[in-house]
Amino acid sequence: MAEGNKTVTAYEEALDALSSLITKRSRADKSNNGDRFELLSDYLKILDLDVAISQLKVIHVAGTKGKGSTCTFTESILRNCGFRTGLFTSPHLIDVRERFRLDGDDISEDKFLAYFWWCYDRLKEKATEDIPMPSYFRFLALLAFKIFTAEQIDVAILEVGLGGRFDATNVVQKPVVCGISSLGYDHMEILGNTLGEIAGEKAGIFKYGVPAFTVPQPEEAMRVLEENASKLDVPLQVVPPLDASLLNGLKLGLEGEHQYMNAGLAVALSSTWLQRTSQLGINYLDTTSPLPEQFIQGLTMANLQGRAQIVPDRYTNSETSGDLVFYLDGAHSPESMEICARWFSLAIKEENQQETFDFQPPNSSGSSNGLPQRQHDGKIRKNSAQILLFNCMSVRDPQLLLPSLMKTCARHGVYFKKALFVPNASVYNKVGSHALPPTETQIDLSWQFALQRVWENLMLGDKAGEAKNTDNASEDVKDDTELSARSCENSAVFSSLPLAIKWLRDSVQQNQSLRFQVLVTGSLHLIGDVLKIVKK
Repeated sequence: MAEGNKTVTAYEEALDALSSLITKRSRADKSNNGDRFELLSDYLKILDLDVAISQLKVIHVAGTKGKGSTCTFTESILRNCGFRTGLFTSPHLIDVRERFRLDGDDISEDKFLAYFWWCYDRLKEKATEDIPMPSYFRFLALLAFKIFTAEQIDVAILEVGLGGRFDATNVVQKPVVCGISSLGYDHMEILGNTLGEIAGEKAGIFKYGVPAFTVPQPEEAMRVLEENASKLDVPLQVVPPLDASLLNGLKLGLEGEHQYMNAGLAVALSSTWLQRTSQLGINYLDTTSPLPEQFIQGLTMANLQGRAQIVPDRYTNSETSGDLVFYLDGAHSPESMEICARWFSLAIKEENQQETFDFQPPNSSGSSNGLPQRQHDGKIRKNSAQILLFNCMSVRDPQLLLPSLMKTCARHGVYFKKALFVPNASVYNKVGSHALPPTETQIDLSWQFALQRVWENLMLGDKAGEAKNTDNASEDVKDDTELSARSCENSAVFSSLPLAIKWLRDSVQQNQSLRFQVLVTGSLHLIGDVLKIVKK
C-alpha cells in the first residue's frame, strides 16, 4: 500500500489501524462509570476469550511507582524457574511490541500481525453504536489476553495501565496473586487528590480471598489498602525491601537503590504464585533463608528500557571530540524524580571516579613519551559537564518536579550547566516510527517556555549554593545556541528533540576535553524519542 510516494509496510498498516483507536476522550474514572467498564465483557465474548481468560494463571500488579520494574523482576524470576511467561506492560518506548513479551522477548512482528488482525477484524465486524470499537489501551489489553491464551503460557504478569479499578487489565476475575507497588501522587485528575483516594483506585484490583502484597506505604494509603483488603477477605502482607546480601555479591539487573523495594515485592509475588499453583520443588517463603539460585538469576538478569539506563551516543567520535552519554529515567512524579536524581548523581560520580582511577598522568609508571596516557579503553581522561534534557506532560506540576530534581542533585554536589526543554517528538494520535511529528511552525512551545521559567527562577535562588560547590572537574561549556527557540543563561528551549540532540553533538565537537553527561527525564515518551534517535 502506498502513502504518497512511500510504501507502507504490513506492520505500519497495522499501526495505522491501531492509531485509529486513540481517542481524545478522558480516561476511565468514577465520573463516567469507568467509561462503560462493562463493555470489556462484551469484547471478551466477541473474541471468544471469556472462558480462556479464566484459565490464565495471572499475577496482577498496580501502583504509582515501580510497578513496571516489579513486573519485570517477577517475569524474569519465573522464567528462570523454567516457566513459559507472558508479560504485558505499558507504555512502550520505541515499538508497541515491547508491551507483549513472551519468554522475555518482545513478540515477533509476524505473530503480532497475526494476532492483531484476528482481534481487530472480529471487533470491527461486530462493532455497533452500543458496542463501539474498544479504545486504544483496552484493545491492547484484549490483544495481550489473546496472545497469552493462544501461546499457552504458564504465567501471565499484567501491569495495570492506570489506576486499577477501571483498568482494562482488571477484567481478570481470579488472579493467583496481586501486588501494589509504591503509591504517590500521579494522574490526580483521574484517580483523586489524596493518597487515600489514589490507594482506593489501586486497591480496585483486589479480588475476594486472593492474597495480595504491598511495600511500606504512607499511613493514609496503607489504611485504605487494609480497609479494602478486609472487605474482600484478602490476606494483605507488607514486604520489606530485598536484603542485598541475599544476591551472593551480585547486583540487581535494574539500577538504583529503590529497586530493592521492587525486588522484594517481586520475590513475594513469585513465591506465592509458585505455592498457589502447586509448583513444589522451587519455593521461597522464608525470607531469612538464602534465595534459590533461579531467583538470584532472575533478579540479576532482569532488564527494562528507560529506567536508570545509561546509553553512550554512537554518533560522536570520542577520539576526536568529547564524549556524550545519556542517562535515561522515565521519572515523572516528585518522589520518583528524587530517586532519579540520586541515581544520576551516584552514577556519574562512580563513572568519573573510575575514570580518575584508570587515568595515569604523563611521565608516570614508566611513561617517557610526554604524551597524555590513555585509559585501558583507549580514551583520554576528560572532565565532565552535566546537562538536563527535560519535558513533562502539562498535567504534571513542574514546581514540584524540578525543585525535587535540582535539590537532590545539589545535595550530592551535582549542578547542571544547562537545562534543555523540548516538546516530545511522539505524536499522541499516531503509533509507529513512520508517524511524522508536526512541522516546526505548528509546534506550540508555550509549555516548554513555562518549564524554562521555573528552571531559571530555581537557578536564581540556587546561585549562592552553586558558587560554594563548584566541582574542580567541570569546565565552562562553549555554547552555540543558535539552534534554540529561546536561550537563557542556564537553559534553552528547542522546537524539536532532533535540534536539541544536534546542539549536544555540536557542543561535544566544540568541547573536546569534556564528557557531556545528559540526564533525560520527566516523561517516558521523551525517553522513547531519545532512544529512537540515539540507537539509530
